[in-house]
Amino acid sequence: MIDHVSVGVRDLAASAAFYDAVLSAIGYARLDDREKTAGWGKPGKHSEFWINLRPGMAKLPEDSGTHVCLRAGDAKIVDAFHAAALKAGGTSDGMPGPRPHFGEGYYAAFVRDPDGNRIEVVTFVK
Repeated sequence: MIDHVSVGVRDLAASAAFYDAVLSAIGYARLDDREKTAGWGKPGKHSEFWINLRPGMAKLPEDSGTHVCLRAGDAKIVDAFHAAALKAGGTSDGMPGPRPHFGEGYYAAFVRDPDGNRIEVVTFVK
């Protein structure tokens, strides 16, 4: 079982604002703030998703970077995540919708954060 994941970002404050908007759509809140890192998780729990300051990092090309997938409770939350990411300055890397080639009921959306990290949110529709 994975306890947490982290991705590198070039601008901690800008990326934290992006992830505040995006992760709140799936029920996460910023739980940790440190000098070079910030973490989000379910309120009352521990941080599961972290960003780490990497000021010398180049923007990641589209064919590389981290891919993190987070679970949502339903398709409306997946849709809200995607919309929030676009509004906050991310780019779409896959519109919300069914992905039957990934499995029965697989419904997901993919975005790239401002640094090029690929973030997916998935639910399983019955």
